Amino acid sequence: MHKAAPALTQQFLAWVAEAPRSYGDAEAWRRSCPHLSIWEDAISDGLVRYESGASMREARLVLTDSGRALLTRSPLN
Repeated sequence: MHKAAPALTQQFLAWVAEAPRSYGDAEAWRRSCPHLSIWEDAISDGLVRYESGASMREARLVLTDSGRALLTRSPLN
């Protein structure tokens, strides 16, 4: 794992928690971190999930209980 990954994961979780986010919004993380899979890892690790929308791009990104717990334990908070 890249040394920056835990800090970026915390930043990503804080960003998700800050305001309603869509799949389209989250795509910016994919493009801004091409060598770090922060967004994809957060999904596969069960830290965030999507709630249904009219389309995938409109699906709402939310923290899971695990994501909220990790964010709460963060030294960044």
